[in-house]
Amino acid sequence: MTRTGTDPMDRWRFPDDPWAIVETAPSTDDLGTTETLFSVGNGYLGMRGNPSEGRDSFSHGTYINGFHEIWDIHHAENAYGFARTGQTIVNVPDAKLMKLYVDDEPLLLSVNEIQSYKRWIDFREGVLRRELVWRTPAGKLLRVATSRMVSFTHRHMALMSIEVTMLEGDAPIVISSQILNREDGMDEYHVRPEDSGNADDPRQARKFADEVLVAEKDWHSDRRMILGFHTARSGMTLAVGADHEITTDNECVSLIDTEPGCGKRVYRIEATQGRPIRVDKAVAYHSSRGVPVHELFDRVRRSLDRVREQGHRVYYDEQREWLDDYWATADVEVEGAPAGIQQAVRWNLFQIAQASARADQRGIPAKGVTGSGYEGHYFWDTEVYVIPMLTYTHPRIAENALRFRVNTLPQARRRAEELSERGALFPWRTITGEEASAYYAAGTAQYHINADIAHAIMNHARATGDKTFLFRDAAPVLVETARMWADLGFWRINGGREFHIHGVTGPDEYTTVVNNNLYTNVMARANLIDAASVMRRMRDEDPLWYEHLCSELDLTEDEVGGWEECAAGMVIPFDDTFGIHPQDDQFLSRELWDLTNTPADRRPLLLHYHPLVIYRFQVLKQADVVLALFLQGDQFTQAVKLADFEYYDPITTGDSSLSAVVQSVMAAEVGHQEMAMEYFLDALYCDLADTHHNASDGVHVASTGGVWGCLVHGFVGMRNDRENLRFDPRLPAQWTSIKHHMLIGDSHMLVKLERDAITFQILSGHDREVTVRGELHHIGVEPVRIPLGDQGPLRPSLRGTHPISGLRRADGSLITAEVPGSIAETIVSSPILPSRD
Repeated sequence: MTRTGTDPMDRWRFPDDPWAIVETAPSTDDLGTTETLFSVGNGYLGMRGNPSEGRDSFSHGTYINGFHEIWDIHHAENAYGFARTGQTIVNVPDAKLMKLYVDDEPLLLSVNEIQSYKRWIDFREGVLRRELVWRTPAGKLLRVATSRMVSFTHRHMALMSIEVTMLEGDAPIVISSQILNREDGMDEYHVRPEDSGNADDPRQARKFADEVLVAEKDWHSDRRMILGFHTARSGMTLAVGADHEITTDNECVSLIDTEPGCGKRVYRIEATQGRPIRVDKAVAYHSSRGVPVHELFDRVRRSLDRVREQGHRVYYDEQREWLDDYWATADVEVEGAPAGIQQAVRWNLFQIAQASARADQRGIPAKGVTGSGYEGHYFWDTEVYVIPMLTYTHPRIAENALRFRVNTLPQARRRAEELSERGALFPWRTITGEEASAYYAAGTAQYHINADIAHAIMNHARATGDKTFLFRDAAPVLVETARMWADLGFWRINGGREFHIHGVTGPDEYTTVVNNNLYTNVMARANLIDAASVMRRMRDEDPLWYEHLCSELDLTEDEVGGWEECAAGMVIPFDDTFGIHPQDDQFLSRELWDLTNTPADRRPLLLHYHPLVIYRFQVLKQADVVLALFLQGDQFTQAVKLADFEYYDPITTGDSSLSAVVQSVMAAEVGHQEMAMEYFLDALYCDLADTHHNASDGVHVASTGGVWGCLVHGFVGMRNDRENLRFDPRLPAQWTSIKHHMLIGDSHMLVKLERDAITFQILSGHDREVTVRGELHHIGVEPVRIPLGDQGPLRPSLRGTHPISGLRRADGSLITAEVPGSIAETIVSSPILPSRD
């Protein structure tokens, strides 16, 4: 989707608010999207934005990070080393339900007469709220207010409430609060939900045919109910409980009951006009890989006891305090931007908190805890797009996310052995640490995950200066990933000793199992160099630990030196004919895919073309070479970055939500600033405007982290590689300023970019040095304003033919462009324009 800066949001229904997402009218047309947009979570527990009354809903969802079921992967043709066991996140029992009946009529927004309506989340409060006024069929008028909060400070806890006030008339009212197992195919009306998904869409989670959550135990008292379960195959255990308290002057009778898979707390109230009814509900979820359900029952009881003793208000106050601290370093302020930009920026940054805050050494799923998309798996996206933002704003959360990889190193070692390699090979997609990708060509073959993890570790170490985590925890990961590259690659004599890596897939899943993928080789080289550097530094600074680790890992000085040799000899493909880096050894021998003439109804390509068709063409799902230019930018000249960007951008489909953010960053750096803004808007509104048509599956968490990257790395131009912390700004033409915070070591730095200057100030901690366009500056407690002559080069947008369309390769063959199947003739001269999804 091409953007010209037009706000894609319906501002009548979703008004602009810089600190909140607000909805002023309900709709059944986009239930899946709005359920995602109004989800609340904390990284451990997530609840989709389903209405408290349960209907209407696209996909009911409550998710616990890492709580999954396993299943056998059935390959049409088996082979040694294929992944055997799939892992899918489980929709845990739904405790959001608080149904309302007035004169025995249910509240149902799609058919009721709703006279006013507002639903919102204030990002400073972290609470989903809704207020409405309902005229019942009998003509009575009442106000209904609900709230829902998943706690950032108590990861097992969620609080919710419903308050009802009769405005005109009296009426019998029923409030039915429930806990319901929805995973196993039936809703509360015993109707099997429609399968609205696409069975051929690999982005969606599988549907289980057999029972998943086996009920073990249920219990209730006069105000509390608890249910216990175990998963049928993975053996994980779960307990969920709810406490209730009603506050009203109206006459009230209450009932409570539990049975396997369901619990109900029902209030019958004789409501009189002007006398409010409020029900507060505290919910606790506890899960485990094997702790008995009866012990989880006790944990639920203790969690609920604390809420009962302290009161709900304490938890709401702590929530706001936590978010005050979060925004103190995570916020990015944009001034002079068109309406809606600031709101969208903060919505995206808020999602990072909801996906990571209490992940607590679990991974960060691709959809966070907002949906079941991608089976609830963790990918390399986290290390490349999410952890960098956390590293510079909340390093403790970043470290927790990195510890997931540290803790699953044993599984990665086993996987490397299974693939006949030394060291460790981390999985492309996983929950448990075991590979769960059934399609090895675009899954296991993405060996670059090793280098992505090493890159995130080193970026974190440079930013925080945390030697303890680097030496004690992360060093074994660096050693084992470097060991894998040294074993996977091989030497050839080709005018000199060259180190090659064959049979791998880069980030671009439209080109698989290739030799010398540029991204993989560049990142592997960095992995090897960094691992050697860390071990040599450890030898000098912590010799006792160095000796211990070398003994434990059977590591020698010769092996470390071998890594440096491999890095020095690494093949970095370059084509002299076109002056660019080929994506791999054979990439330029393929013909171009004509994206301009590819019908919109044939996108994304992966849903409409067999993989073999896609693999035969020069066409990218997402940035590959261009991502390497960003992550290892100090290894490339500006001239080469420009040439590579202008070559690959026109054949990048953007079918992956990961692509727009890095394309924006690199477009800004090389001077295509109009395109940088277009790609930024694509990423910014990825979920808010549902540009990929799958926001209903959950938030694109990597893209939300990438939004921070677009702002800080792209527009502010910050880099923190092996050189000093440096800046080369690219403020968008229509913006007045960007202001953001950074944590560097023990220093809290404020950065403000304006049209004619960039200003730095240390708010706390030690002074720092930064480089701005090659000049070193000392930054302290007093603001340092550095004048800027411009905002970098300004190049025209890439419109017209592809740079090599119609030219000849070094072997004399003509470069052509076509659309497979739908257009029979080869298109030689048609323009190939940049794709926008």
